[in-house]
Amino acid sequence: MSELKNTIVSDMTAAMKARDKETVAALRMLKAAIQTEEVSGSKHELTDEEVLRVIEREVKKRRESAEMYAENGRQELADAELAEAEVFARYQPEQLDDDAVKNLVAESVAEVAGDDAPSMKIMGQVMKVAKEKAAGQVDGKRLSEAVKAALQG
Repeated sequence: MSELKNTIVSDMTAAMKARDKETVAALRMLKAAIQTEEVSGSKHELTDEEVLRVIEREVKKRRESAEMYAENGRQELADAELAEAEVFARYQPEQLDDDAVKNLVAESVAEVAGDDAPSMKIMGQVMKVAKEKAAGQVDGKRLSEAVKAALQG
């Protein structure tokens, strides 16, 4: 079992003992998502890197759901989704600030473009390199916006 998955399980046990219902419910959902990922396709134990991707996906789902709930006037449901996202976010690496994202994108553009002038044609290649370098430390949407800005400007 991956170290991150062990941490989630032990935190869930601690939350049960502390009778923290919201945290227990969120961690159970996260554990279920991890187990679903383990049995889909070829059965295998997930590495910490794969668990981080599952966590990232679950956080994104919760934030998108919260936006939809808020738009439709269901703030109590939006708050619940955001609370779950905050619980999940504890297990993600610290997110990069805007300056660090710009530097990472600039390095990636320089690496991919080389001596050529950067253009939108190489966005996919730049995104691939930048995502590998970021390793879960930046949201895909933020990274995409930064790459677009770097390639256009």
